Amino acid sequence: QVQLVESGGGWVQPGGSLRLSCAASGFAFSRYPMRWYRQAPGEERKMVASISTAGISTNYADSVKGRFTISRDNAKNTLYLQMNSLKPEDTAVYYCYALLNTGGSWGQGTQVTVSS
Repeated sequence: QVQLVESGGGWVQPGGSLRLSCAASGFAFSRYPMRWYRQAPGEERKMVASISTAGISTNYADSVKGRFTISRDNAKNTLYLQMNSLKPEDTAVYYCYALLNTGGSWGQGTQVTVSS
């Protein structure tokens, strides 16, 4: 059974940092590229960052370039998102995502709130 479990969200003041984690199980994590998405209230879910299987290639949405860093530890089956210089507009539910051979799989999401 495929499972993606996000953690690390919370409340932070503007300019602060958070590190999200996504623990994966039930599939060969190291064989699949991974992504982080986010969904703000009233908006569609949007991709934030993606990473290749070995972690060599990464891509970011323009809105987070230079502030967020996606990484992975294949030995621990875990995906990360380091978020620095957070802004109120980063407030959203953050999801990890894997496009497997059997279809896409989402985690349950973790709330990130940036406000003073």
